[in-house]
Amino acid sequence: MKEKEIERLNSLKEEEKKLYQKNIKLICGIDEAGRGPLAGPVVVGAVILPENSFIEGVNDSKKVSEKKREKLYEQITNEAIAYSVGIVDQKKIDEINILNATKLGLKIALEGLKQKPEIILVDALTNIDTLGIPYISVIKGDAKNYCIAAASIIAKVTRDRIMREWDEVYPIYGFAKHKGYGTAEHIRIIKEKGPCILHRKTFIKNFIK
Repeated sequence: MKEKEIERLNSLKEEEKKLYQKNIKLICGIDEAGRGPLAGPVVVGAVILPENSFIEGVNDSKKVSEKKREKLYEQITNEAIAYSVGIVDQKKIDEINILNATKLGLKIALEGLKQKPEIILVDALTNIDTLGIPYISVIKGDAKNYCIAAASIIAKVTRDRIMREWDEVYPIYGFAKHKGYGTAEHIRIIKEKGPCILHRKTFIKNFIK
């Protein structure tokens, strides 16, 4: 591993190191993928990594290529003490709004962990149900904290896989390519062909008659 990458990872782990020094060992990183798309679920990833975890390339999922994310996903999940995802579909998003759906996904992810964390580091969210577990909300946490970045990769890879599966059901929309985000091509197809069951009605109301 190059020295520059070692320095970057050490910087990402500063918050965790402070907690480890306080004898807090089970630190759970949490982040989501899919708050902005026009279609598909929002997915929240939660992961507890061992203190000595030092996986090369872990970063905010948006800064990592799809191919690299898949490899990192395997490394992270193989090394994790525990990991889980919370998936909230488009119907529920329309029903309770995307912010509340994301918070619900966080709770589901926490409930799915086989090991209860001592503390949670979460990207930006506040006023959340963490099942009584203390949490620290970090603005742009996926770019600042190792465990949150790892969670962002779990969430993103999980969601991308879901969207590729849906692409086989509704190939006309190109979900495998844009993963449900509002690209010009995606919006054009919605306007021409109308939405499918995967589309968030509250997100696409301005694109359909």
